[in-house]
Amino acid sequence: MSEDRFSESIQYICDSVRDCLETYNLGKISCAVEAITGSKQIFVYGAGRSGLVGRTFAMRLMQIGLRAFFIGETITPSVNDEDCVIFVSKTGETQTAIQAAGIVQDKVKARIIVLTASPDSPLAAYGDIVLVIDPVRKEKDARLAPLGTVFENSAMIFLDALISVLMEGLGETEEDMKVRHPILV
Repeated sequence: MSEDRFSESIQYICDSVRDCLETYNLGKISCAVEAITGSKQIFVYGAGRSGLVGRTFAMRLMQIGLRAFFIGETITPSVNDEDCVIFVSKTGETQTAIQAAGIVQDKVKARIIVLTASPDSPLAAYGDIVLVIDPVRKEKDARLAPLGTVFENSAMIFLDALISVLMEGLGETEEDMKVRHPILV
């Protein structure tokens, strides 16, 4: 194992994520907070590693006292027009996400939030609120942060920061969250 390569990769990923998260639209974040807190239920969807990021966000939403679900789980209820659906997709071209967003928009009429690196994508076109995390693809990405690594790490941090804002707005504390933690920490 090359310690130099490992250290270089850590530094590169951290720097790239920091650069990626330096630009954000506070107005859109406020709209997302309002949509989430004003919804009866919140649903999250993503595929692959974006789906894993989405699952962690849905868990945190539940831990701050919101009714949150990940689309595709066997215990996920139906979405209705009082709900909000959040899609996480770097490319905005994942067919399952596009199909689900079409159903949500056309048949259910729930609010749609899209977190993506591709604001002009087919998925983003369905978004009532489009939150853009735009990692600049660099030559070193293929070697030090392959595929969607920078987007996925950035999305995780972005959504964790959003949880902090939601906690403040809802008056939730870490102690409140511990009671809802699956293993009662």
